[in-house]
Amino acid sequence: MAAVKAAAYYGVPLFHRSKLPVLRGSVRSKRSATARSVRLLVSARYSQSQDFSTRLQDGVENLPGLVEDIVRTSMNTGPRGALRMAQGIQAIIGVGGEWLADMSKAVNSSSVRLPNELQLGLLSPIYLRRLFERMGATYIKLGQFIASAPTLFPAEYVEEFQKCFDRAPAVPFDKIKAVLLEDLGRPIESVYEYVDPVPIASASVAQVHGARLRGSQQDVVIKILKPGIEDTLVADLNFIYVVARILEFLNPELRRTSLVGIISDIKSSMLEEVDFRKEATNIESFRRYLENTGLTMQAKAPLVYRHCSTRRVLTMERLYGVPLTDLDSIRSVVQDPETSLVTALNVWFGSLLACESFHADVHAGNLWLLRDGRIGFLDFGIVGRISPPTWAAMEVFLTSFASEDYDSMASALITMGATDKDIDSKAFAKDLEKIFSSIQDLDTEIVVATARGGNTAAVSANVVVDERQMNALFLDVVRVSESYGLRFPREFALLMKQLLYFDRYTRLLAPDLNMLQDQRITIASSRRIRSAPTY
Repeated sequence: MAAVKAAAYYGVPLFHRSKLPVLRGSVRSKRSATARSVRLLVSARYSQSQDFSTRLQDGVENLPGLVEDIVRTSMNTGPRGALRMAQGIQAIIGVGGEWLADMSKAVNSSSVRLPNELQLGLLSPIYLRRLFERMGATYIKLGQFIASAPTLFPAEYVEEFQKCFDRAPAVPFDKIKAVLLEDLGRPIESVYEYVDPVPIASASVAQVHGARLRGSQQDVVIKILKPGIEDTLVADLNFIYVVARILEFLNPELRRTSLVGIISDIKSSMLEEVDFRKEATNIESFRRYLENTGLTMQAKAPLVYRHCSTRRVLTMERLYGVPLTDLDSIRSVVQDPETSLVTALNVWFGSLLACESFHADVHAGNLWLLRDGRIGFLDFGIVGRISPPTWAAMEVFLTSFASEDYDSMASALITMGATDKDIDSKAFAKDLEKIFSSIQDLDTEIVVATARGGNTAAVSANVVVDERQMNALFLDVVRVSESYGLRFPREFALLMKQLLYFDRYTRLLAPDLNMLQDQRITIASSRRIRSAPTY
C-alpha cells in the first residue's frame, strides 16, 4: 500500500484494481512483477530528482543575474523607493482595514458562504483596485493598462479596473509655476502673457491650464507634469519590476507567461507617456500627415509651440469645439453632421497607413467638431502602430463586420490570434454573431449637454460611460476568442476599440450610415500597406 501511495505521489501511472490481470503463475512471476514496480518507482524518483537538480542548477546560474538586476534597479530608484515603500504599507493597512470591516459584516450576516472577493482578500479585483487608487499615479495608470488590455489579464480584473478613474486633486498653482520656471529657464511672464491659475483638468500625472502667449496673443493650453511624479513613477515601476523578477526566479513556470516582459513593456510605455516630447512628436507627425494628404481643411491637430515645450511642459494651440456625441451643439455648427462624421472616418482610416502612428484613443473627449467645422484630434498620449500582417487580417475582419459575414470574421480572427489548436470555426462564428448583435443594445442616446463655454464634468461623465460600454463589448470578443485558444496582438485591441467608438458616433450622428460599406469612406487596402514602413 505504501508503494502505491509513493507511486501515485511521484506521478507513476497506476492501473485501476479492476483492470489488473489475475496472476495465477509461480512465485517467480509475482517477484518479477514486484521488481518491475520497484524499477518504475526508482525511475520515477530518479526523474523527479533530476528535475529538482536541473531547477536548482538553473536557479544557481540565474541568481547572480537576479542580484545584479535588483541592485542596479535599486540604485536607479534612489531614496524615493524607501518613501514609496512606507506609503505602500500605509495603503495596504488602509485597504486591509476596509477588508476586515467587510469581512466582519459578512460573518455577522445570515449568508452561509463568503463572497469570492472576501475570500481572496487584497488580491481580489475590488480590493486590489482600491489599493491601486490609494497608491496614486503609477498604480492608477497600471490599473488603466489592465482595463485596456483584456488580452493579457483575467476578465474580472479588466472589468473592475475600468472603474480606475484618472482624476486627482489639483496641485497648487505655485508648485505648477515652479515647474514652468525650472523647465522654461526664464521668467514665466516673458513667455506667457497670462496663465489661468484654475486648471482646466487635473489627472493623476499631469495638470492642464489655459494661457495666452506673449507677443502673438495666441490662446494655448499648457500640459504640466505634476512635480515629483516622475520620481514616484520610476520608484514604483522599478519595485514592480523587481517583484516580477523575483517571482519568476522562485517559480520558473511564470516565465511562460512573459511576466517580466509585460512589466517591462508597461514600464517603457508609462515612462514615454510622461515625456511630453514624445507626445509633441506624435502631434507633429499627425499634422504632417494632414498637410501631405491635403486634409488640413477637413481636420486639425493642435500646433505645438516647441520654444515653450520641454520634457515636463507641453504648450499647444487651444482648440475650441464640441465632442462628437453632442448632437445638439454639432447641429448648431454644421447643417449635416453625417458629412462631418464621414470626414472624421476618412482622416482616421487614412492615418493607419499614411501616418507614422495612428490616434489610439478617439473617445468623445479627444475627437471634436471645431467651431470652424473641421474635425479636431486632441491628446496624442496614446498612439498605435500597425504591422502589415495584422492589417491584412484586420481588413478581412472589417469587410466581414460590414457584411455581417461571421464565418469570414471568425477566419480573420483565427489568422490574427495565432494558435496551435484546431478551432471549430463554425462554432466560433456563431458565438461572434451573438456578441455583435448586442451592439444594437448599447445606449446610443447619451448626449452631452455642453454649454457654449464647455462643460468639462458632462464631457468627463460621457467619456466614462463610453469607456465602460466599449470595454465591456470588446471584453466579450476577447473572452470568447480566448475560449478557443486565441490571443491577439495589442495593436488589434487598439484598432478594435477605436472602431467601436466610431460605431457609437455613427449610430448617433448618422443612423443610416454603414461606415464600412459607404462609398464615401475610404478604408486603406492591405495592397498599399506592403509598401508602407513596418514598425
